[in-house]
Amino acid sequence: MPAGVALNLIVNGRERLVPMVIEEPSVVAAQCHVAKLVARADGFTSTTTDPVMIGQVQLLDVPDPEAATAAIEAAEPELGELTRGLHLGLDQVGGGWRGLEVRTVTHPDGEVFVVVHLHLDVRDAMGANMVNTVAELLAPRLAELSGGRAGLRILTNLADRRLVRTTCRIPRRVLPWHGFSADEVAEGVVTASRFAEADPYRAATHNKGIMNGIDALMLATGNDWRAIEAGAHAWAARDGVYRPLSRFWRDDDGALCGELEMPMAVGIVGGATINHPLAAGLLSMMGIDSAAELAQIAGAVGLAQNLAAIKALGTEGIQRGHMRLHKRRLTR
Repeated sequence: MPAGVALNLIVNGRERLVPMVIEEPSVVAAQCHVAKLVARADGFTSTTTDPVMIGQVQLLDVPDPEAATAAIEAAEPELGELTRGLHLGLDQVGGGWRGLEVRTVTHPDGEVFVVVHLHLDVRDAMGANMVNTVAELLAPRLAELSGGRAGLRILTNLADRRLVRTTCRIPRRVLPWHGFSADEVAEGVVTASRFAEADPYRAATHNKGIMNGIDALMLATGNDWRAIEAGAHAWAARDGVYRPLSRFWRDDDGALCGELEMPMAVGIVGGATINHPLAAGLLSMMGIDSAAELAQIAGAVGLAQNLAAIKALGTEGIQRGHMRLHKRRLTR
């Protein structure tokens, strides 16, 4: 896959280089264009929650789910102690056990599962292996406490305790574009955003535009882009209706405002992030010190990519710039 670098992105007051591995040159070009536009308005602001991942232990044939829940919740200190030292160094850097949650899940045919969510702060790792190890370690004791037997023991990619939230605000003075006025650009973006909020068919394509940028960054840095995709789409449908991961609106001054919120389980240690020379080099080029920084950049990349797409859709149409770059690639 081709590798490129997008420029101009400012996140939390600092300019960042964005490595992107993707087959579409228009994605990289769009990233540069919107990043430059938002940079004129002080850039993107990104925040992250603590990097807490969730491991699920399914408990089957539990005779009394309420009693099982009480027993497991009462044993939380004991279960946490069992995990201490399991991943050398994690406790020393502020990570480790963060507690548990017990859920009762009912299948449409009436079968009841007790599901225990194990919460682990994985710091700068993506954390899948850590979480899976903890789930397998604790499963026998959880089965004993519940009076049932253990079923599946694995992380969930709906990492809804590990979120990124990114915002931007673009004043009217920087919005005019390609002969379109500031109001025309802003209204085109807001109309496109509202369409996605109302229609899951549009929301699917809206969110695909976000993931164009995020997936390209995840591939470049050796992260698990399939896990990010799975978590993103599950989050988008968390209330039973598929919705956009971002939205845009205008404030009282007529500025265009945008925000994105989604799970972002990324790592800068372990796996291909350190073992693959290109991924390690591109990650180093970004100059980041933590997985939280990478997640914050990813949120900004996703929101920028989304804005680029719906700005074009709401004004001149998506094909003009896209096909120009596509033709250039084919005629080289």
